[in-house]
Amino acid sequence: MSRPRGSNRVAIETKVFRVLRWLIIAATVFVCAGPLLYGIFLSMRSMTDVVNNPLNVIPMPGEWDLSSYGTALRSESDGGFGLSRFMGNSAMVALGTMVLVITFSVLGAYAAVRLRFFGRDTVNGLFLAVYLVPTIVLAVPLFVMFSRMGLRRSLFTLVIIYLAQTVPVALYMLRNYFIAVPPSVEEAAMIDGCTRLQTIRKVVIPMAMPGIVATALYVFMIAWNEFLFALLFLVDDRPRWTVSLGVHQLSDSLTVSPTILMAGSIAITVPIVVVFMFAQKALVSGLTSGAEKG
Repeated sequence: MSRPRGSNRVAIETKVFRVLRWLIIAATVFVCAGPLLYGIFLSMRSMTDVVNNPLNVIPMPGEWDLSSYGTALRSESDGGFGLSRFMGNSAMVALGTMVLVITFSVLGAYAAVRLRFFGRDTVNGLFLAVYLVPTIVLAVPLFVMFSRMGLRRSLFTLVIIYLAQTVPVALYMLRNYFIAVPPSVEEAAMIDGCTRLQTIRKVVIPMAMPGIVATALYVFMIAWNEFLFALLFLVDDRPRWTVSLGVHQLSDSLTVSPTILMAGSIAITVPIVVVFMFAQKALVSGLTSGAEKG
């Protein structure tokens, strides 16, 4: 008994799409992870080995040389490039910015969603419009203003600037999450005796936790990687450099080998990966918490 023509076509299409699926996955992994893996392998080789065996892309475990990481991270007094100190400065700036932005944005987004006031719709539209202003337009006025205030060589100045840069988009992101919180849940909490702030802390924030964590991660990454304002305000104050200036120093010097440059570049991505792993757990926890409350 012969099979219907349609079933043969479906079987052929299934086999073709099965092959195409794996080809697309392999191509995507190669394009996205290939350069990163090459950088990791390059950072684990000595410069002598790179020169003598340029085609040996993947070193064997016995050929690993992690001295480039030590050179990149050690302080200048110990013969290194001081990247660990720059990472500490960036951690203070990024964490301070993240805490302040989330604090202000949670209260601001809640007010934009729940409170009634004149011009509320216009204010909500300005959240994103402010973020659309190019950073380079604000660079010179901010540089002149903070220089006259005597705050040019300060990490706190960077926190203020990043706060102003990221609050509008953080408000916009959190506003969408707060809209999804049912007003009836808040009303029930207030009937049970909660004040407005207690309702935000005990009801709204737990239910919007996935959005808050995602916004915090976005702010942290922006503050960690920012380069333009760090260059403007800290370029002549090396002890206060952030990681973006530190890596720029490595890439701009002819005396720095590619293995040390790659080791420094890989090292500064580790905090981002760690923060993302914690954020991912919080995202899952927040989603589960919201489901239980719903």
